[in-house]
Amino acid sequence: MKQIYGLIGYPLGHSFSKTFFNEKFQAEKNDAEYINFEISRLKSFKEIITRETRLQGMNVTIPYKQEIIKYLDELDETARMIGAVNVIKFIRKSGKLILKGYNSDVIGFTESIRPLLTPLHHNALILGTGGASKAVWYGLESLDVTPAYVSRDSGKGLYTYNELSPEIMNKYKVIVNTTPVGMYPKVNECPDIPYDYITPEHLFYDLIYNPDETLFMKKAKDKGATVKNGLEMLLLQAFAAWNIWNE
Repeated sequence: MKQIYGLIGYPLGHSFSKTFFNEKFQAEKNDAEYINFEISRLKSFKEIITRETRLQGMNVTIPYKQEIIKYLDELDETARMIGAVNVIKFIRKSGKLILKGYNSDVIGFTESIRPLLTPLHHNALILGTGGASKAVWYGLESLDVTPAYVSRDSGKGLYTYNELSPEIMNKYKVIVNTTPVGMYPKVNECPDIPYDYITPEHLFYDLIYNPDETLFMKKAKDKGATVKNGLEMLLLQAFAAWNIWNE
């Protein structure tokens, strides 16, 4: 019987996961299929798992990485500490379905940014406070980089965008964009930070991977900064998700 895996989020037009996993299944001759479940309300999640009885695992993306937790039976320790889930494992025991949440984003992010860090990179600004930002925070701390949030709302982040002074930009040499700003099709947009204060000592990391080079990255690159998109993170977290489902 064909196994089913899938992705829940909204919107999913940008997603790479369906193509990646279905090509993987075909190459490895796995009798499995990966399906996108684009849902505008998370309460539809229960309908999906009731209907799709062959589901073995799911990925979770924007905007549900935190909200999904209330629908799960268990969390592994890393997901619990981060407070966000992007992988769900379906465990069936004695006729009962147990949904366990994990976070593979932290694996993908940590392993992809590690080679780019230098002794200058002590502090990092995380743009956005959504589910992905939690994994980035956890990952940066594990790499001995001190993070701080930047948010549009003063109650959410340590800094708001209009507070980013030359002194702050000089202190925080790593800038990580965890927002969807600049993602296809809105490729002419970028986070509202003071790009004039960027130097070649800065490292700009964008979790977005479509387009390959976001405007956020291009503006930083024009100032001589090191830039990287989220494609390798995506691949690494996908490999980690597959290992979680099959361990």
